[in-house]
Amino acid sequence: MRPLSILAVLALLCLASCHENPVKVKGVPAAIPVYSEVQSGGVRMIPVRGGKYRVWTKKVGDGHIKVLLLHGGPGLTHEYFECMESYFPQSGIEFYYYDQLGSHYSDRPTDTALWSVEQFTDEVEDVRKGLGLDTFYLLGHSWGGMLTMEYAVKYPDHLKGAIISNMTASIPDYVTYINKLRDQEPAEAVAKMKKYEAANQSDNPEYQQLVKVLYDKYICRIKPEWPEPLTRSFGHINSQVYNTMQGNNEFVVSGRFKNWDAWDKIPHIKCPTLVVGAVYDEMDTAEINRMGRVIPGAKVLMCSGSHMSLWDDQQRYMEGVIGFLRDVDAGKK
Repeated sequence: MRPLSILAVLALLCLASCHENPVKVKGVPAAIPVYSEVQSGGVRMIPVRGGKYRVWTKKVGDGHIKVLLLHGGPGLTHEYFECMESYFPQSGIEFYYYDQLGSHYSDRPTDTALWSVEQFTDEVEDVRKGLGLDTFYLLGHSWGGMLTMEYAVKYPDHLKGAIISNMTASIPDYVTYINKLRDQEPAEAVAKMKKYEAANQSDNPEYQQLVKVLYDKYICRIKPEWPEPLTRSFGHINSQVYNTMQGNNEFVVSGRFKNWDAWDKIPHIKCPTLVVGAVYDEMDTAEINRMGRVIPGAKVLMCSGSHMSLWDDQQRYMEGVIGFLRDVDAGKK
């Protein structure tokens, strides 16, 4: 047998190398991944509340910084967080959408006994376990910020950092401030709103139009219309959850959390914390700054937008939140 030529040997080596590490050629599709089980694009239904119900979650991106998002409402959806997809994955941050029990993509039982701050807080821990998040961050917005405070005190062991976004530590404080904002509107408009509220007619079209004027000032200031994911999330609200927990309007909180106050709890938050507020928010900036002083070592990010500053002051919001996550990850507090 004739010995292989040097060129033949080199050719064989090249073929073997190409087989183990395929070269990506422009215009040529990469190999299709092969999985051992059916893929769902990151979506998982997680059992909660003793396994009786399931909630919808979705993983987006890959990274060692892992963030679980807690939406507001109560009763809204993850959808208004979709702007995170343009920032977090590109920054090496892995994040998880999660629709709380009763929200649009999760199980929607009608038993009102299920709706309480305590049960929703425990549900967050069910989700953490179900997703296998041993070290993670919470980003809670509005009502989700309330849950973040409660969770950080009750379940601190796996929490590397907390972001409390656009939420004060007291519902009575919130009610005082939002009514102060409303009283700055024309007296006739305020009188009409109070009339409808007293008659329990918050679904009246005129009342809704008056509320929309305030929402455009203090919820989201983007004109002429709100971003589609935000509108979609509001369109999917579970009114039973919202009405049970808050009441049927923003200005007279009559639901189960009407007396919620965490000023005596938040000094016990031990993980690095970022408190986010906004100049035109329905949450008092003085209260946001106070939280930054009361929570040990907390930092405050003050945006120029409104309650949805993740939309109407997006760049400042994202830079502040991502900067905080990176600092904590690097050991800076």
